[in-house]
Amino acid sequence: MIKKDTNISFRFRKADNNDRTEIYKLVETVLIDYGLKMNPAETDKDLQDLEDSYFNSNGWFEVIEDLQNRIIGSYGIFKINNVACELRKMYLYPDFQGLGLGKTMMDKAIIKAQELGYKEIILETNKILVRAIELYKKYGFVEYHPEHLSGRCDLSMRLIF
Repeated sequence: MIKKDTNISFRFRKADNNDRTEIYKLVETVLIDYGLKMNPAETDKDLQDLEDSYFNSNGWFEVIEDLQNRIIGSYGIFKINNVACELRKMYLYPDFQGLGLGKTMMDKAIIKAQELGYKEIILETNKILVRAIELYKKYGFVEYHPEHLSGRCDLSMRLIF
């Protein structure tokens, strides 16, 4: 267990395809903690090629590293259409939760989405991720009902700027 010390420094940086293995491990580890599973053929297919899925399609993907350059968190902005993007892969290892990193990721994601020209962010989640849903609501995300949800998700939310 890592001691929660608010004086620890973290670095946010643009991800690239060399980070895929660590990001995959992060997502898988967090999902397993909640009894959820990865789906590399569908929901998590975007992790196979970050550059094509995000950067070549008016999106963004960023990771957080600790002092040992280990990836401990991530989030992505994925293009849906010219107006809307999806917040994807917003994960943080449990040992690093409660330090304000989730809020920082959310601030950065919203700013980046606006910089990329989007007017709306959607996200899909699961109702068992109570802390994440509380964070989304604090930022003004509201529940809505799309035509389709990913297999492990049972809740969709959106924020319109």
